[in-house]
Amino acid sequence: MFRAMTRQDSSAPESEPAGSTHFGFRTVAEDEKVGLVRGVFDSVAGRYDLMNDLMSAGIHRLWKAALMDWLNPRPGQHLLDVAGGTGDIAFRFLERTRPRGATAEHPPVAARVTVCDINWNMLGVGRDRAIDRGILVGIDWVCGDAEQLPVPSGSMDCYTIAFGLRNVTHIDEALAEARRVLKPGGRFICLEFSHVVLPVLDRLYDTYSFEVLPRLGRWVAKDEESYRYLAESIRRFPPQEELALRMRAVGFDQVKYRNLSGGIAAMHSGWRL
Repeated sequence: MFRAMTRQDSSAPESEPAGSTHFGFRTVAEDEKVGLVRGVFDSVAGRYDLMNDLMSAGIHRLWKAALMDWLNPRPGQHLLDVAGGTGDIAFRFLERTRPRGATAEHPPVAARVTVCDINWNMLGVGRDRAIDRGILVGIDWVCGDAEQLPVPSGSMDCYTIAFGLRNVTHIDEALAEARRVLKPGGRFICLEFSHVVLPVLDRLYDTYSFEVLPRLGRWVAKDEESYRYLAESIRRFPPQEELALRMRAVGFDQVKYRNLSGGIAAMHSGWRL
């Protein structure tokens, strides 16, 4: 089932002029960013796995496995995966929560996933992948904005967002929405490209991001500009400790983060108590 909801908002980050925000290294009007981001992912939807392979040298698959290990999902839980249109996190969650050892006295309790993405094309890719895998139940596809989720308050056991938070217009509002939809005791985990913490690796990563990646985007995906934006968006994303502080500011408890691959990516975890 597909549903649609989007939102525009008037607040702006302190570092930007009123009514504006950033799109990579460009300053744009707030009401432009959603459309610009949608355009990027319209362009790369069919090659999204390729995009992540290029941006992480294929390591994103290990990072997503690490996310699942940290989340430690259980049968019967309901996950909201935001910005997860192609289904990569959702499929892993369903695999991890597949009931085993059920009996007539203890029937299986199936887990559920609601995948929410602002981009119809991404959702279409994910739905087709699910059908190809024979996943016809236990998953819903919802078109909606991370800053105003079309999801009831206190309805989700866990919330994940992988490589999506840096693309929203207002990070703090997306974080507040994540907390709103979680049940008491629910857990939030964000996996995102972050800020390298190892000397030398940071310079190598900059060279790769701004010299190599756009060229790969042009040669392999026929889209240099989208890959340039994605590299720039990583540099505009808050450092690890700042994001942890912003999570606490909207009410998350027990906030922690883990660096992956020297900080090329990081996972942030918080609980709604």
